[in-house]
Amino acid sequence: MARSIWSGAISFGLVNVPVKLYSAVSRKTVRFNQLNAETGNRIAQKRVDPETGEEVPFDQIVKGFELTKDRYVIVTPDELDALDPERTRTVDIEDFVDLADIDPIYYDHPYYLVPDKGSAKAYGLLLNAMEASGKVAIARVVLRSKEQLVAIRPAGDLLMMETMIFHDEVVPHDDIDDLPESKDLKASERELKMAQQLIESLSSDFEPERYHDEYREKVLELIEMKASGQEIAVQPEAPAPAKVPDLMAALEASLAAVKSGDDDGESPKKSSRKKTAEREKAGAKT
Repeated sequence: MARSIWSGAISFGLVNVPVKLYSAVSRKTVRFNQLNAETGNRIAQKRVDPETGEEVPFDQIVKGFELTKDRYVIVTPDELDALDPERTRTVDIEDFVDLADIDPIYYDHPYYLVPDKGSAKAYGLLLNAMEASGKVAIARVVLRSKEQLVAIRPAGDLLMMETMIFHDEVVPHDDIDDLPESKDLKASERELKMAQQLIESLSSDFEPERYHDEYREKVLELIEMKASGQEIAVQPEAPAPAKVPDLMAALEASLAAVKSGDDDGESPKKSSRKKTAEREKAGAKT
């Protein structure tokens, strides 16, 4: 069962809505341990003072901000909490905006906001009012000693909270080297029409369960094979990407491939589902 990682209250004008916070995602990253190649023993990570060579107990470790080389300002957790004690347990709503106005680049990590005991009515009021208005709340909250900008939106019978990137943390387009010139981005009317046809022929409803982390699945399969004693043949390095072909020829070939699939009675969407099912079936056999 999921456990709440934070509890506090949403501050909505003079109304406080007690809530609990749950992470909305569970990362499935394959994690490896570091081992000694000669002995097979797991490597121990230790915090060592470089001057004395002695291990430093965790309760003796403090946070320091480096001003210049080897010169630090020590800051304690209590000092950080004292900067704004009222916000340590509140989600302070500052604005309501349209969802379409938020560029997805600002989203970071999703959470569920669940009403705490006795707050269902106030929670439901905020949820229903936001749903009726079609607005998203922009708020601030302190999580893990760091102030976070967040977006709160209705999602069925729950409110979801997304931590956001601050504006000055987003890399501006102008800071990127080798940006193409506007004239280099122009396409002919015929090319544009064919590209639109290709997009339309490959369009379907978004079904998230159709997409899998294929690399993670291959890593787990590799681990199972090695654990069972099978010898693994290392595959040759993937060839370098080919140069961009003639654009019109590539578009025509792509549309022809899609049309061929339609003539066989199998749409691109069904073909994708078929490939996913085949992968799942093959995984079940292993």
